[in-house]
Amino acid sequence: FPTRRSSDLLMIHLIAAVDRARGIGRDNDLLCHISADLKRFKALTMNHTMLMGRKTFESLPGVLPGRPHWVLTHQSDYHVDSPAVTLFHSPEAMCAAMKAEEDYFIIGGAAMYRAFLPLADSLYLTEIDEVFPGADTFFPEWKSDEWTETEREVHDKNNNNKYKFAFAHYVKK
Repeated sequence: FPTRRSSDLLMIHLIAAVDRARGIGRDNDLLCHISADLKRFKALTMNHTMLMGRKTFESLPGVLPGRPHWVLTHQSDYHVDSPAVTLFHSPEAMCAAMKAEEDYFIIGGAAMYRAFLPLADSLYLTEIDEVFPGADTFFPEWKSDEWTETEREVHDKNNNNKYKFAFAHYVKK
């Protein structure tokens, strides 16, 4: 796993929508689409580098504007024809390319969350009050006593929201 130097001033954030069972995806897609979650994702990640696995990158509707995309792939011949995309072949190489005083957002998938959770400074989670049957991708378990919840914004089920959910922000103690 990659490591960080204590002198690093950069910030690593994990951002995900998770159900009550920590489910985050099914068949390389989100478990559900919550408009407010997608807007929050865009607002938080805009102008920041997003780190993701190849499958997550391929699940996007295309290159998302305003954000560099760092994609981890173990396929040495993988190619993406976009100046916004930088390919890496190990989490260590991604960490080595990070610059001080910048924010980086890990956006998936499960292996990326597992690799970067020990290095993360904060978690931006959309906690969906539901368990989705068939979820095949999960956010890693994390020890709540190692984190402080600094924000929680609850959204009830209504005409705009098919599910009850909360935006939560946790910061490493």
